[in-house]
Amino acid sequence: MTVKGIDVASYQSTTYSTDGLGFVMVKATEGTGYVNPRHAAQVAHARAEGVVVGHYHFARPGSMSAQVSYFFQHAGAKAGDILALDWEDTGVSGADKDVFVKAAQRASPSHRVLLYCNRDFWLNRDTTSYCGDGLWIADPDAAAGHPRVEHAWTVHQYSSAGGLDRNVANFASVAALRTWAAKHAAAEPGHEPFPGAAWFTVGRKSPIVAAMHARLVAVGCDHYQSTANKDVIGSGDIASYEAWQRKYSTEHHKGWTGDALKWPPGKESWDALKVPDV
Repeated sequence: MTVKGIDVASYQSTTYSTDGLGFVMVKATEGTGYVNPRHAAQVAHARAEGVVVGHYHFARPGSMSAQVSYFFQHAGAKAGDILALDWEDTGVSGADKDVFVKAAQRASPSHRVLLYCNRDFWLNRDTTSYCGDGLWIADPDAAAGHPRVEHAWTVHQYSSAGGLDRNVANFASVAALRTWAAKHAAAEPGHEPFPGAAWFTVGRKSPIVAAMHARLVAVGCDHYQSTANKDVIGSGDIASYEAWQRKYSTEHHKGWTGDALKWPPGKESWDALKVPDV
């Protein structure tokens, strides 16, 4: 099942229809010199209609850190809103998009940050498969909910018919989407919060690693060759966690393939593993 949504910019009305929709993504900014003049009104309309709200920034060549600051200055995101980078300018490199997404995640850890791009950019320009908290993929030649990418996707923009971009989000219900978007508000007490993908480097020593080791064994994903150095990330942790990702994807019908099943851990599977506080 999926949740229907649209994305809008300055050329759309401020009173667009939300009939049957669960979310609306609104263009906020572009580069460091443009603000969608209808952004505030379009967001207010979405809030009044009770749908999940997103804000996106269209990246232009130049300083990514300056564009992140500009985006946050004008987006006015509230708790539970989604943020996104729109990557479709050929002058913005894959390294640039990684810098933007990671900087946005650091600047606002309580918000989900998505990467939007078309299939050509994802397959032929991207080199890292980094998309923050999820991939928003544009593939209008594919049926809704069936984008032609191997990576796990969060939102599929499948049509621009009639001048309106239509999307589906990969969630069973609007409630599930809202819970996901709330991020930290949905985190359970007593468990280690996701430390970020960059934290999971081979050789890192931490009591969190030992706690993860114990949980992976407990859920039946024990691919460890030794019980020595449980608090140091090694090949056993990688094999065991990838086994957990496969198990979680299968049991929850995620359909993950490719990099989505590879190390390092992602937030969704980490939260589901329930590594206890240490």
